Amino acid sequence: MAVAREPISCPVKCGEMMNHNTERSGRRSQDADKLKISFEFFPPKSEKMEENLWASVERLAPLSPSFISVTYGAGGSTRERTHDIVARMVEETKVKPAAHLTCVGATKQEVNDVIRSYADCGVNHIVALRGDPVDGVGSRYEPHTGGYVNAADLVSGIREIGDFEVTVSAYPEKHPESPDFAMDIEMLRQKVDAGATRAITQFFFDNDLYEAYVERVRRAGIFIPIVPGILPIHNFKQMANFASRTGASVPQWLANRFEGLDDDPETHRLVAAAIAAEQVQDLLERGIDDFHFYTMNRANLSYAICHLLGLRPDGA
Repeated sequence: MAVAREPISCPVKCGEMMNHNTERSGRRSQDADKLKISFEFFPPKSEKMEENLWASVERLAPLSPSFISVTYGAGGSTRERTHDIVARMVEETKVKPAAHLTCVGATKQEVNDVIRSYADCGVNHIVALRGDPVDGVGSRYEPHTGGYVNAADLVSGIREIGDFEVTVSAYPEKHPESPDFAMDIEMLRQKVDAGATRAITQFFFDNDLYEAYVERVRRAGIFIPIVPGILPIHNFKQMANFASRTGASVPQWLANRFEGLDDDPETHRLVAAAIAAEQVQDLLERGIDDFHFYTMNRANLSYAICHLLGLRPDGA
C-alpha cells in the first residue's frame, strides 16, 4: 500500500480550531449557492438494497445536486438495473440522472442500443468509461471484437448518436495501467478531443496530489472541469483493499485515525465525517467549488458533509 505524506490542510492549533471553523463555516453558508455537488450510486442487488437506495436518493435530492450518477457493472452486468434506476429518476424525481456506460464485453451495436435506450427514457448525460477487464481489476484489458476500443472511442460513438453531456474519468495518481503521467494525460486529451465535457477523478485523500494533477492537465492544454471525487469512508478496511487494487494511495495518517475502530461503528462514522469534511473544506480553500461524492448507496455521511459546507435542503 502506498503511503503519502501528511496533508497540509488546516494547520491550526487545537485551541484555535473552534474560532477558525466558526468563521469558515459562516462564510460557507453565505457562499453555498456557488457550490455544485453530485452523487454516485450503484444498482442494488436485492429488494432491501433497492429500498435503501431510494431512501438515500430521497435524502440527498433536496440538496439540489447537479446530477446523480448510477454505475454500470463489469461487462454490462447491471445494464437493465442501471437503465431502470435512471428511468425512474426521470419519471419520479426532479434530479437529473447520469447513466454510466462501459465498452467492455459488448459490440458497438450492443452499446449503441444502450445509448439510444437512455435517450428514449429522457437521460441526456452519460458517464463514459472503458470499464474493468472482464476477468477483473489487475487482468489485461482486451477490446471486444467489433466493440469500442477504449473510453475515447466510446465518447466519440456517444457523440455521433446524440447531443449528450459526456463525463469521463480522471486519475490524480494516474490510471494503474498507465506507464506514466504523460500517457495518462494523453488518454484524457483523447477523451476530450472526442467530446467529453467533464472529468470526475478517482477518489484520493491527499489534496496536494489532486492539485498537482490539475496543474499537469492545464499545462497540457486541457480545460474541462476536473471534479474531485470524494469518498466518505464507510468501511476503512474495504476502502484500503479497493485502493490497493486501483492505484489510490492511503496516507499513514489516515490509517492511524481509524486504528482500533473495527468494532466501534459509531466512532468510525464520526471520524469518517470529520475527515471528509476536512478534505472538502481544504479544497474549498484552494478554490474548488464542485464535488462528486461516492455515496456507496448511503446518504448520511454525504449529507452531513454537505451540511458542513453550508448546503441546506430546498426551502430550509
